[in-house]
Amino acid sequence: MLVSDFDFDLPPESIALRPVSPRDSARLLNVTGRELGALGDFGFLDLPGLLRAGDVLVVNDTRVIPAQLFATKGEAAIGVTLHKREAANRWWSFVKNARRLRGGDVIEFGQGAVTLSGTVLEKSGDGVLWQFDTDGAPLESALHAVGQMPLPPYIARRRGIDAADLADYQTLHAAKDGAVAAPTAGLHFTPRLWDALAAAGIARETVTLHVGAGTFLPVKADRVADHQMHAEWGSIDAATAQRLNAARAAGGRIIPVGTTSLRLLESAAGQDGVIQPFTGDTAIFIHPGYRWRAVDGLITNFHLPKSTLFMLVSAMMGLDVMRAAYAHAIAKGYRFYSYGDGSLLLPGSAAGSNPR
Repeated sequence: MLVSDFDFDLPPESIALRPVSPRDSARLLNVTGRELGALGDFGFLDLPGLLRAGDVLVVNDTRVIPAQLFATKGEAAIGVTLHKREAANRWWSFVKNARRLRGGDVIEFGQGAVTLSGTVLEKSGDGVLWQFDTDGAPLESALHAVGQMPLPPYIARRRGIDAADLADYQTLHAAKDGAVAAPTAGLHFTPRLWDALAAAGIARETVTLHVGAGTFLPVKADRVADHQMHAEWGSIDAATAQRLNAARAAGGRIIPVGTTSLRLLESAAGQDGVIQPFTGDTAIFIHPGYRWRAVDGLITNFHLPKSTLFMLVSAMMGLDVMRAAYAHAIAKGYRFYSYGDGSLLLPGSAAGSNPR
């Protein structure tokens, strides 16, 4: 398939620049059935009635760090976006004006009394590898002092990043520092919504995938099969894997909250669909033709044209179904992208089968 097959027109006014309040008042488009593609307009507070007792929602507990750093070298502005951790104080990054940097260069990030020193260790196709000097303090503390929240480019280009984003761009479940992008489907969940889901017999499990900035990169290949994903680190412990497998064996559906949880679950599952404990990197690329293993649906926001995430939802529901769903969402005024509304994708049916 060609990347251009996944293009669509999106009016700029459809892009959400702020989240709704309260978070669970966001709209929810229910897309049901790969062949039929039935559409229903709901809100997130309707979610308990759209699922079944015994279903399991899987959330990502990664926490976004202030992963954007700024400095100057001579007259050149250096903009750094961390994207993958290699060690406690060692990160790969994408860099604006990377051509101005050489191995061994030491750059001071921050202003005034608080700075963070970074040494260029390596430059490659993955960007620039930095070793940060924090005088023994946790790197996260230094990043919170000098870094900026890494809002998606399609938001940051249209407005400034401000104090509200420190809270708005974290999910209720955020617990483990390491992401440079939020698992945004989780932004819609509140204690009130979880209470209603629990009362309906719907369980929650937690995994960790530290989302990288590669999620925002455009697909530059012409053919889908030629695109290479950036690796991200994730973990599923043995007890969680066991509970997920037991729930599915009992007839419950495994429904990730977000594409990050989904990609980790699919990375951890064998060909038999059994989820194994997992700790390490994944660069899984899911696009039409993929054979599903571990999941039975998905809760996700609306994604960019020609993006790997629109390819992923098309792999689950079918490209024609997702084109129709997105056209419906645009016509009905749904809000798109990270701070926007969401969708519940059920490839079988509300009472049906998994996407295999």
